[in-house]
Amino acid sequence: MRRDRLAAGPGIVLVTALLAVLTMAPTVGDVGGCGREASRLDEGVFARARKLEDCERCRECGIETARCKRACDARQPFEVDLPVTCQPLYHDGEVCLRALHAASCDKYATYVDDAPATPSECDFCKVPPAPPIVGFGDASPVDGGAP
Repeated sequence: MRRDRLAAGPGIVLVTALLAVLTMAPTVGDVGGCGREASRLDEGVFARARKLEDCERCRECGIETARCKRACDARQPFEVDLPVTCQPLYHDGEVCLRALHAASCDKYATYVDDAPATPSECDFCKVPPAPPIVGFGDASPVDGGAP
């Protein structure tokens, strides 16, 4: 009987190791999986979806800001304006819309406020900070004399 346990030991170890490796893999879709090629976000489609989400959540949460009113007015333009240098992926837009949909009403109110906050999932066009100005210090003469 002891030999049967020893013979089964390496098999159990192999199966356990294989299961450990498989369960450590990232969730499908979180890294552009599902066999889909990475594609650029269509700004117009995203802007339309964001406007619809804003209107729906504003009504659901009873939020009545100016942005909510514009979101629910079909005559008003979309409020998404991506810089030319920003080229987000389709998946970035999906993640942003999911985060908006999952936000609590209190949190969503900050997203449609007069000075709206941007959820980190929707901040895919970060502008790098300006480089520091490097100078030579005070350019005046050291001894106070004329230049």
